[in-house]
Amino acid sequence: MGMLEDIRSKILRRQYEFSRHAVDQTIIRSISVTEVEEALSAESEVIEDYHEDKYGPSCLILGFTKTGRALHMQCSYPSRSLVKIITLYEPAPHLWTDFRVRKRSE
Repeated sequence: MGMLEDIRSKILRRQYEFSRHAVDQTIIRSISVTEVEEALSAESEVIEDYHEDKYGPSCLILGFTKTGRALHMQCSYPSRSLVKIITLYEPAPHLWTDFRVRKRSE
């Protein structure tokens, strides 16, 4: 299995946790746990990889809820017993192309 499949598998088995920051973001941005689980389903994709992040390897995943809401979720690599959702947000169209590629600031 690849990294994304391992993350999805742990999410489906509810083997994940939210960082304090991610909990705050779910409240501020009205993102439900159900939406997070939907967005990390089969339609999700890794769009950035932070394998050398100072807090531990992680990646940025783009996923969509059943209603089509785009979410970015930064998750730890699945090597931990629990996948940690570090942060999550709705990507701003003026900062992202197709929600997948960061636009360069000019």
